[in-house]
Amino acid sequence: MRPMIRSFSLWALLLALLLPWQAALARDLPDFANLVEQAAPAVVNISSTRVVERRDPFQGFGGPEIPDIFRHFFGDRFPGGPGGPVPGPGPGQGQERQSLGSGFIISSDGYVLTNAHVVEGADEILVRLADRREMAAELIGSDPQTDVAVLKVDAEGLPTLPTGDSDTLRVGQWVAAIGSPFGFDHSVTAGIISAINRTLPRDAYVPFIQTDVAINPGNSGGPLFNLDGEVVGINAQIFTRSGGFMGLSFAIPINVAMDVASQLRDDGRVRRGWLGVMIQPVSRDLAESFGMESASGALVADLDPEGPAADGGVRAGDIILEVDGEEVERSRNLPRLIGRVSPGNEAELTLMRDGQREQVTVTIGDWPDSDEPRAEARDEQSAQARLGIAVGELDETERERLGVEAGVVVREVDPQGAAARAGIRRGDVIVSIDHHAVDSGSQLLELVKELPTDRAVPVRLYREGRSLFVALRLGED
Repeated sequence: MRPMIRSFSLWALLLALLLPWQAALARDLPDFANLVEQAAPAVVNISSTRVVERRDPFQGFGGPEIPDIFRHFFGDRFPGGPGGPVPGPGPGQGQERQSLGSGFIISSDGYVLTNAHVVEGADEILVRLADRREMAAELIGSDPQTDVAVLKVDAEGLPTLPTGDSDTLRVGQWVAAIGSPFGFDHSVTAGIISAINRTLPRDAYVPFIQTDVAINPGNSGGPLFNLDGEVVGINAQIFTRSGGFMGLSFAIPINVAMDVASQLRDDGRVRRGWLGVMIQPVSRDLAESFGMESASGALVADLDPEGPAADGGVRAGDIILEVDGEEVERSRNLPRLIGRVSPGNEAELTLMRDGQREQVTVTIGDWPDSDEPRAEARDEQSAQARLGIAVGELDETERERLGVEAGVVVREVDPQGAAARAGIRRGDVIVSIDHHAVDSGSQLLELVKELPTDRAVPVRLYREGRSLFVALRLGED
């Protein structure tokens, strides 16, 4: 009997020690109740409708009510994504497609902030407030580069949310999200900041906040809060392999979003800096060949001869290490650092050239989409995007080293693009396409415009001292 008494006494002692520890731990965890109570009235549900034409039959996957937000999260893997089948009526018939998202009120006179992809191509936008009022919204402006859009509803005296300073965020900090996942209004999720200044593919202008806050379709465009109840980000994307939330969510920093929103409200468009260079990553081997101790910076593979970089003395082969004293850790960081410099202002670039560090001052230009003389350059980039490659002109050194007189050299290859499927690699020189010689990037543009989509065409390459052909097949646009 005595051993049982001793065992019971030991368990009682352990329990007495454990309970205060658990209570202290609970006291240390954040309580979001007051935050949600104060913030929820300014968080809105956004639904948009647009009429699309039926392309291909598709049955057995959720019917016609699939929100567009899925396609932003899951891309081409989701049925009905770009180039994929779209549920609904028969071919050639118009169909209403609805997109569901969230947003929040930034001024009492009815301005609302959300994601650009939530309202992309919308014919009608409806905002539902926390008090169940529904209002038609006008799209003031959107910026696909940062995925920010500003809406306006005809109302006064609306509740608003305070904004914080996203530049002061720290990894490990608690944050919370309020939104409408799958249409469930004002759902609250919480977690921590996992990383800051993340650069995602195809989103070079946003230093994303990465969190483990549960985000699902419908949360997009909703606010991310710190513990003070201040908005520090706009929930925009998730990374997933399964089709569901996997602990990787990404938000647009509120400092970036509010700067974009201010320009959209004032001018209806966003001006961002442009350098006029084509860049590539610096590998370890390249770093060694340039006499660098570490692989960092952005290697200038080619320049627009009339662009700001060329005017400022930047050359092909330079490695851009810093912009106004801020390090370019990876090549993909450069567009963001240049983009935030106002056009017309000067930026000091630190370069690695011929094994020596040098400084040049460049007057930053305006992003080409607002500059008509650069339309041809944009078209050329579009043509290269259609192939899934980035190319540059051959300089005299490359001509001598490779032993070719004409062609364009492939600087980068999209592993999911048409060129990669054909077997084209980085470093290849494209000599001809469909039996037509390629002498320049502009000529590549003209040839790509005429390429058929219903058959493969021969592409002649020069690779590692020998000539070869590959078959290139483009899909339907």
